[in-house]
Amino acid sequence: MSDSSPDDPDETGELSFEAALKELETLVAGMESGDLSLDDSLKAFERGIALTRHCQTALQAAELKVQQLTEEGTLVDFDAENLDDA
Repeated sequence: MSDSSPDDPDETGELSFEAALKELETLVAGMESGDLSLDDSLKAFERGIALTRHCQTALQAAELKVQQLTEEGTLVDFDAENLDDA
């Protein structure tokens, strides 16, 4: 399944940074409300972790692009799939 869904918390697919951040904010608000069951809270937490990782990867890629641009004067493409989870 290529679409992201709460049923598959690790699937972030082609979600943009902005969409992932908005979904993460919605999950946090739902969990903070205290209205979720324990099971739903755990699912929301799992999805939140996946979204956080997705956002971190996007931010790392953007940071590398900025570094490359400022160091070399031109933008150089790189493979973001090979970033280390540091």
